Amino acid sequence: MTAISLRAWAVRRPLPHLRPHDNIGRLNFREPTTDTIDSLEDLEMSQPEAEQSAQERTLVEYDVRDGVAYLTLTDPPANTYTHAMMRQLDEAILKARFDENVHVIVLTGLGEKFFCAGANIQMLSQSDPVFKYYFCLHANETLNRLEHTPKLVIAALNGHTVGGGLEIAMAADLRIAKKDAGKVGLPEINLGVLPGTGGTQRLARMVGKSKSIELMVTGGLISFEEAKDLGCINQIFAGDDFMDQIHAYARQFCTPEKASKAVGRIKRSVQSGAEVPFESGLAIERELQQQLFQSADAKEGLNAYVNKRKPEFSGS
Repeated sequence: MTAISLRAWAVRRPLPHLRPHDNIGRLNFREPTTDTIDSLEDLEMSQPEAEQSAQERTLVEYDVRDGVAYLTLTDPPANTYTHAMMRQLDEAILKARFDENVHVIVLTGLGEKFFCAGANIQMLSQSDPVFKYYFCLHANETLNRLEHTPKLVIAALNGHTVGGGLEIAMAADLRIAKKDAGKVGLPEINLGVLPGTGGTQRLARMVGKSKSIELMVTGGLISFEEAKDLGCINQIFAGDDFMDQIHAYARQFCTPEKASKAVGRIKRSVQSGAEVPFESGLAIERELQQQLFQSADAKEGLNAYVNKRKPEFSGS
């Protein structure tokens, strides 16, 4: 299950900035800070009351700027996801797939405190096991769709990225975090469950079996810097203009500077090829290369090289 229990984590691992008489079960979101996770009762109280009401709201904003599609999880303060949000995310992923003007996808969260704190605990506490099963199944299908979309996907981690939030981020191709904005981790063990939206599989592939097991069975959270050292995060950007930096970073993979179709096929070759035997991976690589050989961008790139000029890629 991808629901997180920040309450359980806080109780088991008291936060260093709390005084002995502080009530860890209370979190004041009226004066949020981004250096640590404070606690949790208010987080649970802040979550939507019911799935029905969530379906009527925009939970994933979709915006395209300069060839970059921004998919923003929009349920502050923690951007926890319900089935309604995951359905909207699924729809946004498909929209970006079919949009020929989109070359790169950026996934982020609304606000400065959380990228995403995982599945909505209140929703899960009110659901029966059958709903929970199909909720997780659909979430798995959605993240697989994101992972296999032949366009580069960047997760812009603007705050804490824990539980199912980290599972969403790991389905992206690249993860870039805002300096000192939060922590990452998979603390589902404190709920008596496992990270069930790809967490056990993707984390093991990123950091190795032994380290991933340690991180999941202890249920601890680590800093963005520690996550970068482990290979979970690619880069950390400092400064107040985080999203401006993300946009500039994403733009470098768009036309006319880069052959975005080739960028997407490189991504697809790695993501798909890494999950099959080596010979099958080579076959995937050859087929994708053949598609690129037939593209206008390949002709442009070769022509520009021969004529010693800068190529002007079109993404076709």
